[in-house]
Amino acid sequence: MKSLVILISGRGSNMRSIVDAGLSADIRAVISNRPDAAGLAHARERGIATAVVDHMAFPDRAHFDRALAREIDRHAPDLVVLAGFMRILTPEFVDHYRGRMINIHPSLLPAFTGLHTHRRAIEAGCRLAGATVHFVTGELDGGPIIAQAAVPVLQDDTEDALAARVLAQEHILYPQVVRWFIDERLALRDGRVHLHGEATPSSAALRVPATDV
Repeated sequence: MKSLVILISGRGSNMRSIVDAGLSADIRAVISNRPDAAGLAHARERGIATAVVDHMAFPDRAHFDRALAREIDRHAPDLVVLAGFMRILTPEFVDHYRGRMINIHPSLLPAFTGLHTHRRAIEAGCRLAGATVHFVTGELDGGPIIAQAAVPVLQDDTEDALAARVLAQEHILYPQVVRWFIDERLALRDGRVHLHGEATPSSAALRVPATDV
């Protein structure tokens, strides 16, 4: 059975979607960089070990990342899942987990890396918005794309309304990608995503269709 460690910074709604998906995986810990992260309580209620590595307790990003890696490695996970983990990671940390760390971002990457993705999509006049799951590399919100889910941008959309529709798709998309990994259908080899053993070109990443939008 594959093992997971999930990293969160806040409410952990994507973490909850993975925990509640009934995956055949050993979720060994949920770790946060914030002691007040609401998602920690949900993990504890489900009997999952939790830990806090408070970034405010360290003099710089490198010291924090080393402490975080020690806590993760104590659980020896096969996969590290970033689920709303709001920290920029050092190259050393990323290299340590290369090929076994994934992230979800609320845009159709490579568009709108960083913050305020839904507002920027509306302001740019996009017809589609969505979410992307990708392997983590040293590039912010970069790395080989595994899967995407798209929703339409409506003419009278607000940032909050669009965010809610995208989040609903994230809760479907992320557990599915984790399931591929634990079923040994997904891997990163030579910088390319492989699903079912076939190389997936970065320009043709799997698009999971939106539902109920």
